Amino acid sequence: MRSLYFRVFLITLYTILISSFLGFYVANVYYHWSLKPYQDEKLFGTLLHVKGHIEAHPEAMGDTLRASAELGYQLYAYDEAGNDLYYGRDFAKKDLGNGVKAQVLEGGQYHGIAGFPNKAFSSGYFDNTLSNTVGVQVTAGADRYALFLRHDSNVHFDELRTFFFFMFMLTVLFSVPYFMLSTRYLVQPIVQLKEATKRIAQGQYKLRLPTRRKDEIGELASHFQTMSMELERADQRTKEFVANVSHEIHSPLASIQGYADSLLGKESDPARVREYAAIIGQETRHLATLSRQLLLLSTLDHADQTTEKKSFPLQPQLRQTLQLLEWQLAEKEIAVRLLVPSGMQVHGDEVLLMQVWSNLLSNAVKYIPAGRAIQIQGHIEDGCSVIRISDTGDGIPEEHLPFIYDRFYRADKARERKSGSTGLGLSIVQRIVHQHGGTIGVESRSGAGTTFTVSLPLESGKQVNILPFNPFFKL
Repeated sequence: MRSLYFRVFLITLYTILISSFLGFYVANVYYHWSLKPYQDEKLFGTLLHVKGHIEAHPEAMGDTLRASAELGYQLYAYDEAGNDLYYGRDFAKKDLGNGVKAQVLEGGQYHGIAGFPNKAFSSGYFDNTLSNTVGVQVTAGADRYALFLRHDSNVHFDELRTFFFFMFMLTVLFSVPYFMLSTRYLVQPIVQLKEATKRIAQGQYKLRLPTRRKDEIGELASHFQTMSMELERADQRTKEFVANVSHEIHSPLASIQGYADSLLGKESDPARVREYAAIIGQETRHLATLSRQLLLLSTLDHADQTTEKKSFPLQPQLRQTLQLLEWQLAEKEIAVRLLVPSGMQVHGDEVLLMQVWSNLLSNAVKYIPAGRAIQIQGHIEDGCSVIRISDTGDGIPEEHLPFIYDRFYRADKARERKSGSTGLGLSIVQRIVHQHGGTIGVESRSGAGTTFTVSLPLESGKQVNILPFNPFFKL
């Protein structure tokens, strides 16, 4: 399997070769279309000057042609007797037809450079052939000649050929190491990301990636590192969750097993049997509550965002929740004040929102001392239904507030375990509220009570009529 490093190097090399190939092709097309006629015209002008000098000084024709050859031209003269005269470097190919010679000898003009065949990858400029010339009739005294002329490319470009050859070779020699370094610069971070994926797959989340780069690879590395941190936190939360679940299940099971073994004893008196049976029942109910809440959390974590929702009155649902807590409220002589307008509505899933009010109110009833009070307020604000549930209990210590929504978190583990709390209620509440696109906040101070504020968006475009409300709820 070819490495990415090798592939990028090859692609870069291919790109240069193909670009050079296309560039030469386009330049050659331009030469045939524009430069070749211009070169033909320029050489023909030079030939006319040579002709004029010969006709002005016919006795010096030979000297004139030799001098022109020394200036960098190749010349060919054809006389009426059929003699061939060459000056300058020999033509590699003498492919000029007799018809062309006869035509020029009779006074015609020959533009062999302009009419040289067009080739896709050959300009024709360096083709040292007799047909690649310009020709004109020359009269030297009583004799007539057909004179043909072209540039001697060796004279004009011999040094340049050497120069360009060395320039090309040096360019290649200098380019290859540069290509290798630049390819390494591009590929190395990707190789590091590949190695990082292997480490993450093995459970290693401490990564050092090139996040200082200011390009797309740097951004990718930064996002990748953030992803790794999130995966590490998720993995840690999963491990903590599994450990907490194991602990929460193990404790009641151990109690059930211990008291069940005691009941099997031969000398158990009826009072002790009833006591043990009551404890076993309590622990069984705790396990049942825990399993229900775990199932609900799992359902919420994988719930479809297209949950069916509707608008419904809030006050009747709150009344129903309070009725379910009636015996606890009466036992602790807790006063409840319900300040929710009769016409106030919320938009959401009735069953899930019932869980929100049940958890918040049951927590308030469970943890505030006897004789205190609970107040439930509701109003519409900025297109949202805002519900505040306040109590006059002892409050939550400030250092515990950031963690109250964590699963299995308990501010007072001993007291809450004894009360039958699973530590999942507020996690469920937060998940349901967020699933409805709402927010939940808490304000609390030790000795000053606690207030939970739930804000739920109303149905878009819904008009709400608020009716007067009864500020006191009677059990």
